[in-house]
Amino acid sequence: MRIEGKSYRSVWIDKNKPEVVKIIDQGKLPFVFEIKELSSVEDVYNAISEMSVRGAPAIGVAGVYGMYLATLEITAHTKIREHLRNAATFLCSSRPTAINLSWAVNRVLKNIEGIDSRSEIATMALKTAEEICETEINKCIAIGKYGVELIKNISIKKNGEPVNILTHCNAGWLACVDYGTATAPVYMARDNGIQVHVWVDETRPKYQGARLTCFELENENIPHTLITDGSGGYLMQKGLVDLVITGSDRVTRCGDCANKIGTYHIALAAKDNNIPFYVAVPSSSFDLNISDGLKEIPVEERSPQEVTETEGINGDIVTRVRICSYSTRAVNYAFDITPARLITGLITEKGIIQAEENHIVKLFKNGN
Repeated sequence: MRIEGKSYRSVWIDKNKPEVVKIIDQGKLPFVFEIKELSSVEDVYNAISEMSVRGAPAIGVAGVYGMYLATLEITAHTKIREHLRNAATFLCSSRPTAINLSWAVNRVLKNIEGIDSRSEIATMALKTAEEICETEINKCIAIGKYGVELIKNISIKKNGEPVNILTHCNAGWLACVDYGTATAPVYMARDNGIQVHVWVDETRPKYQGARLTCFELENENIPHTLITDGSGGYLMQKGLVDLVITGSDRVTRCGDCANKIGTYHIALAAKDNNIPFYVAVPSSSFDLNISDGLKEIPVEERSPQEVTETEGINGDIVTRVRICSYSTRAVNYAFDITPARLITGLITEKGIIQAEENHIVKLFKNGN
């Protein structure tokens, strides 16, 4: 997608510098646009854990590129299988909730089975990484094609007036390498001449909505309005929301979805106000091994400092400030679980399905 008219992906390999993974440092946006270079497994781990790269598909792609970097660390004395298994375990420990990370990393381990040559292992790892990257982008495009039909139908009912879409956190191209999941239908609606407007939840405590989604929409010239996390329900009561679309970091076989903390509250408000609530999610974010999201999805707990402090810009200076007394304690759950009963449907690259076990299992019956 575009930044000041120039196309970028959020994670990529520079063809002229194939030993380096490049990312747009999401922790610096929107105040500073910086491309960060990652040249080791540890660099990738830190970028994921510190959220320089974030979003389930994007960290999956970063993780698989990290495995490629791990193959470049192999020497004549390296115990290859042990080294790569350790790298995989290390990378997967960077953030536990999004299933995409372990899914992508394990794909590399599977694809290099039976290969002994160091150069061939590296070649296969890079090939796998590039394939996963392209596949994730294509999944987002397909999600957009299915999701735009929802927006189109609402637009027809509104006689062409703008369709008001509410989203939470950032499930855009920054989070997904390109296009995004929740944002792909919005971009395609724009491309099809459908009038849209996006309500963007600020998304405390890291403000991914305010800092990232607004940044994306601004650069794509999509009309949008930033709101506080608690505003969505009131907007729904006033008839100002037509549709909710969020992303998800992990979906159970029964349709429960883990997404950024605060999503559950939005789903409850949407249900109470008869507003359709859709989750845009690629097949790589499904975990068919678990059924109960609340009991089985590992929810990351991050530093309380992200809650007690915030970051902003004062003039040209980016600074951090504390928002409460130094004696105040905080807890920082990064995700919550939206139960399937609150979800109108799941927008996948294979079509829109109900958030029910039989529909999800059927989606995967021919393999992922």
